Amino acid sequence: MRHEVAKNAPWPSEREVADQVPIDVAPAEARRALRSVPLWFHTFALNRKDGIYTPGVARDHGYRLASIPDSFDGLSVLDVGAFDGFYSFLAEVRGAARVLAVDNEQYVQWVRDRWGVKLAGGEGFHAIKRLLASEVAYRRMDAYALDRLDARFDFIFCFGLLHRVEDPLGLLGVLTRRLAEGGRMLIETYGVNGDGTGADSAPRIPAPGEVYPRDRFVYWQFSSGALANLVACTESSPFELHATPVVARHPRIIGLLRRGDTQGARLPDGVAPEAG
Repeated sequence: MRHEVAKNAPWPSEREVADQVPIDVAPAEARRALRSVPLWFHTFALNRKDGIYTPGVARDHGYRLASIPDSFDGLSVLDVGAFDGFYSFLAEVRGAARVLAVDNEQYVQWVRDRWGVKLAGGEGFHAIKRLLASEVAYRRMDAYALDRLDARFDFIFCFGLLHRVEDPLGLLGVLTRRLAEGGRMLIETYGVNGDGTGADSAPRIPAPGEVYPRDRFVYWQFSSGALANLVACTESSPFELHATPVVARHPRIIGLLRRGDTQGARLPDGVAPEAG
């Protein structure tokens, strides 16, 4: 099933997305939190009445809401590449029993390169966690190290990450192994212009700084066909494409996989299996 973003209507604004996690602390406390973080990646609703929101630099979150479950009631959730942790806190607000946010804080380097801002790492996450009195756990760790965990998760967010890792197939393998049987992973990453048919199965490798100025950490652009082929190499169901929108001239792609259901996976028509 494909969940298309409406072509004739705008998706929610960043503030409308932020309103899904209403924090609404007193204005003075909201302003202190706002000033405590040198650069905000996510937009948070610190005080809606007075219009106090964090000025998140990311502008590509509105279309994702259509793919996110309305309820995480009782689920265990892993948010990989969490940055400020908006989706971790959204899962908690929507009923998740346990949420783990993970980030290796590589973003410290590309935030410095792109905006000249020095971050220690984790400032935004911990500021919001305090305001919400949240129970979301945070670990500074590389996603490839997640196999060290004994825990499995019912749902994994993998947003804005695959195009920033050197080995995307290896990462998908690690994350799929962290899913409980029947668990779901929602993947969002950088796409290619003119996608939508799935005909081109080759990923594109952009030049350093081509996608975002002074950002040398975007290694890949994925067509829907390329991403489907990567997923087919893991212990999961076929990739379920949701949408391939273009946000501020940047193509994106989002879709879902499930662990354990590989019955639908098959070779393309006309291709016979080979030994070895």
